[in-house]
Amino acid sequence: MENKDFDIAAFGGKRNEDIILPINSSLSVTLHQDQLKTTTTVATSRSFQEDRIWLNGKEEDITHPRLQSCLREIRRLARKRRNDGDSGVDSASLSHKVHICSVNNFPTAAGLASSAAGFACLVYSLARVFGVEGELSGIARQGSGSACRSMYGGFVQWIMGNKEDGKDSLAQQVEPETHWPELRILVLVASAERKPVGSTSGMQTSVKTSCLLKHRAESVVPGRMVEMTEAIRKKDFAAFAELTMKDSNQFHATCLDTYPPIFYLNHVSQQIISLVHRYNKHYGETRVAYTFDAGPNAVIFTLQQHVPEFVHMVQYFFPPETNGADFIKGLPVNCASLSEELKQGIGLEPMPKGINYIISTKAGPGPRVVEDPTQHLLLSDGFPKKTM
Repeated sequence: MENKDFDIAAFGGKRNEDIILPINSSLSVTLHQDQLKTTTTVATSRSFQEDRIWLNGKEEDITHPRLQSCLREIRRLARKRRNDGDSGVDSASLSHKVHICSVNNFPTAAGLASSAAGFACLVYSLARVFGVEGELSGIARQGSGSACRSMYGGFVQWIMGNKEDGKDSLAQQVEPETHWPELRILVLVASAERKPVGSTSGMQTSVKTSCLLKHRAESVVPGRMVEMTEAIRKKDFAAFAELTMKDSNQFHATCLDTYPPIFYLNHVSQQIISLVHRYNKHYGETRVAYTFDAGPNAVIFTLQQHVPEFVHMVQYFFPPETNGADFIKGLPVNCASLSEELKQGIGLEPMPKGINYIISTKAGPGPRVVEDPTQHLLLSDGFPKKTM
């Protein structure tokens, strides 16, 4: 089982597409798998005729180059351990084919970092099956760049590195998930649809055509990474929030600077941005922050004491079709009343059904093993359960 991460200092492009090396370092927070998770089961058997993978109940193409990179590297490390005389590696199993089954409990390919969670979970599971230990973030990176950060819990940086072979482009934990217990994260799902422009193809175009992206990577991100790390270590929410929002805005500015331009944010996203700034202005302090990855869904950072009021404000300005558990998922949110003064201070026109639902969560640990066999996704014959 593996939880997903979300950018707070975005990674905006790759200098090497084949082994996924970024043009800048980046920082993220790993979300708690009690609320958002990818669950993956891997089985190996001499009876399997070929490697196969199922994602969310549908068989996918196992020959995808990024999947093959991860499989090849894990098998290479397992063979190396065996050749080095490690008795813990079953040499017969190295030639067996694998069946992989993976399920996300959040929108896939809708800008909610689904590929990062999926590849991190895949690499972690394969490593356990083949007896591979040690640093795995470099392998996960070859599946999905951001996946390297999902190998750790809490606040994690992806160090861009300088080597051509990518051996120094790895993830490193900045602070564990227990570091800032008051911090809360709200995922505002504006759309669960597939993105019109995938993040990989979008980034390739941006790297080729955006002058702003080059300036950002060379002149802005290095200093911002230092400031962001310091704000997290000090638990300085105002500094953390401002840096997070500025970085999200600049990432999307590079999307607009791409030729032809890329529009990940929609009218709902823009309304959420206005809501956050007006809310903070009303109180004369920064209580909430937003960030958006390559999609329209907002991730909101705030402190625990502000969650009830802000969630109910979202409900007021984005009236949902259904309230209750269907609208607010994850960690429980207490009731709160909104004053007329606050509603008037925000001064936005309500946008009915703009937000499908909210996921209330917090920072979480890295990958963990699901011990309960009833939760495994493959049957004893190595094929997916029919209930998926």
